[in-house]
Amino acid sequence: MAETLDSMRLIFDNVRVFDGVQENLSAPARVVVEDGLIAEVTGLDAADAGSGPAGTVIDGGGRVLMPGLIDAHWHAMMASLPMAQLATADLGYIYLAAGREAERTLLRGFTTVRDAGGPSFGLKQAVDDGLIHGPRIYPSGAFISQTSGHGDFRTPHDLPKHGLTFIETAGVTAIADGVDEVLRATREQLMRGASQIKLMAGGGVASPHDPLDVTQFTEAELRAAVEAAENWGTYVMVHAYTPRSVQQAIRAGVRCIEHGHLLDDETAAQMATQEVWWCLQPFLDDEDAIPMADPVNRAKQLTMVQGTDTAYELARRHGVRVAWGTDTLFDPKLATRQGAQLAKMGRWFTPAEVLRMATSGNAELLALSGERNPYPRPLGVIEPGAYADLLLVDGDPLADLAVLADPANLTVIMKNGEIIRDARTP
Repeated sequence: MAETLDSMRLIFDNVRVFDGVQENLSAPARVVVEDGLIAEVTGLDAADAGSGPAGTVIDGGGRVLMPGLIDAHWHAMMASLPMAQLATADLGYIYLAAGREAERTLLRGFTTVRDAGGPSFGLKQAVDDGLIHGPRIYPSGAFISQTSGHGDFRTPHDLPKHGLTFIETAGVTAIADGVDEVLRATREQLMRGASQIKLMAGGGVASPHDPLDVTQFTEAELRAAVEAAENWGTYVMVHAYTPRSVQQAIRAGVRCIEHGHLLDDETAAQMATQEVWWCLQPFLDDEDAIPMADPVNRAKQLTMVQGTDTAYELARRHGVRVAWGTDTLFDPKLATRQGAQLAKMGRWFTPAEVLRMATSGNAELLALSGERNPYPRPLGVIEPGAYADLLLVDGDPLADLAVLADPANLTVIMKNGEIIRDARTP
């Protein structure tokens, strides 16, 4: 059961700190939390052990204290329900299921997510208001798609378009063609509270009408969304896989590319030069692959995953800023593998690089939302003034990322200074 600390002071004593930035753990330290924020981080001399400021003390016993994890590509409304159920279930049921999954997400140690598309505004408010436990949510709102784009799940019988479909009225997707419609759709998401905007700029795997290689929207349409977002002090992220779609998005001023598993040297170099973020997912044809019953979509999936190793190598070679996210969809079992997918990043990066990516690095990306940032204090770091989103870990994730694959190793989970879980042995 969670313990509300309010203005109480809480002290993590005798912990080794991974602060979200440094490659090494600190010497034994003390971290003081007050009013939901980190108030103090100090070294702990052997002679000082057991003494210190007044407050509720958590004896870390030499365990690792680290920032809460951040998933930069999460779909809070769609992570754990099958696609058929999402398309037919009552919206009330979908929201209740999403609330339950939000609690589980937090208990996996993910204290913040960037929602990459879906009607998560109500869920965010429920979490922020304390009605349910869940991660901080940076909502994109409906993902914006052209007709026949990655976000168009209509059938040919729905054409020509007459009114809105269920997934449009539910706020899952917004189908927009032409500059004026893209402007309207972008402004509607900003009105609802989007912290950033998500557009579908290229073909996708799970969508029925677009081959993986197609480029979606025109440069003018993408630029319209970018300008509307910039007028609100925030940015646009796009779904895209291919060089042509990504290069068009960069020319339009997009700040973050989601996926990009089929990119080439030229495009990766361009991303580095333009300081465009690359939010990659560790997509492999393994136990974490999203099930694709349709053989056409399965073929697209296999094409995409064949580019994963190359994409990470290109990102490293050119020094592109890489963010980490899961993009888990439609499967309750896969949702539980969030930490395992983070550990999988050891295939391409050192543990320190992975942990920085999933804490301070992802936090830097989220901060691009500028004036629309719903959580303006520092995230993903352990430093005075930062949000007290903290994990007390059994084991050393800097030595073995697999420690974070099992939520049972998270002895204490704290969000905003509130203890969500305390599994220490008395």
